[in-house]
Amino acid sequence: MSMTDPMADMLTRIRNAGMAGHAKLDMPSSNSKVAVATVLKDLGYIKNIKVITDDKQGILRIYLKYDGNQVPVIHEIKRISSPGCRVYVGKDEIPRVKNGLGASILSTSKGVLDDVTARQAQVGGEVICTVW
Repeated sequence: MSMTDPMADMLTRIRNAGMAGHAKLDMPSSNSKVAVATVLKDLGYIKNIKVITDDKQGILRIYLKYDGNQVPVIHEIKRISSPGCRVYVGKDEIPRVKNGLGASILSTSKGVLDDVTARQAQVGGEVICTVW
């Protein structure tokens, strides 16, 4: 697996860990991953995050969230923008996910925001991923 897109790698790891029923997963940390994980936590898709410092770039630990039947709260998490094909939207084109049941996560001039917050802040940006 190529590591040209660490964000896609992070989303894949979250997806796989959820399907495997893991309580938590670790991955190399980065500011953008922590920012996306924080939004996922604020939206209630993951339980918690922790950044563990080591001699290298640090480790991002994500605690996954399941419902009462041990079904992952994240049904689907999808990379939208990629290094080879960036997807930018204006403040009026921010995509709605599953009629607002899901969320899109954007990298904006005001930081990494979910679609609702970005609309309120009247900013567009790069669509990192969608989740529901």
